Parts: sequence; C-alpha cells; structure tokens
Amino acid sequence: MFHNLKMAGLVVLLAAVVGCATVGRDFATHNVEQIHVGETTRADIQNMFGEPWRTGIENGKRTWTYGKYRWSAIGDAETTDLVVRFNSDDTVSSYVYNTTE
Repeated sequence: MFHNLKMAGLVVLLAAVVGCATVGRDFATHNVEQIHVGETTRADIQNMFGEPWRTGIENGKRTWTYGKYRWSAIGDAETTDLVVRFNSDDTVSSYVYNTTE
C-alpha cells in the first residue's frame, strides 16, 4: 500500500515539474494567404480570423495580433502568430506571419 501511494505521489510530482503552458488562442491560419496589402480591410481581417488576441499601436498604426504560444518543459515550443498593421483608411498596411510548425 505504501509503495503504491509513494508511486502515485511521484507521478503527480513528475507531472507538475514537466508541465506545459499555452497562451493565446487558435486562429484560421489557412486564411493568411487571402491578406492583400492595401486591399484587405479591418472588417475582412475580423471576418477571416475573429477577434484579435491583442491590439495595440505601432508607429501610429493600429495593430491586431492573433497568436497561440505553447511551451513545454520537455519538448519544443509550438508558436504561431499573425500581426496585422492597418492604414488610417482601415486597409492592411503590412502583416507578419510566423510559425514553428
């Protein structure tokens, strides 16, 4: 009995130490190819990807970030993100898409 309890405790401890963390949320990465600088609008981006995970301002331009970041103590990180910058007329000024997959 004590041996089984000791093993169960070891398994719980190992799971806690190994661990992983995920931040952000999934988004439709297959839609990235549909983004066209100067043509795609902010409304188009929202229709394609949903609500952004983060919003901000970079060099006076509105930015939307979509991303999912997963880290594991025993494996490689899996990250995917899309940062879209908008012109004052709400068309895409530029975007960056990165993934480790």
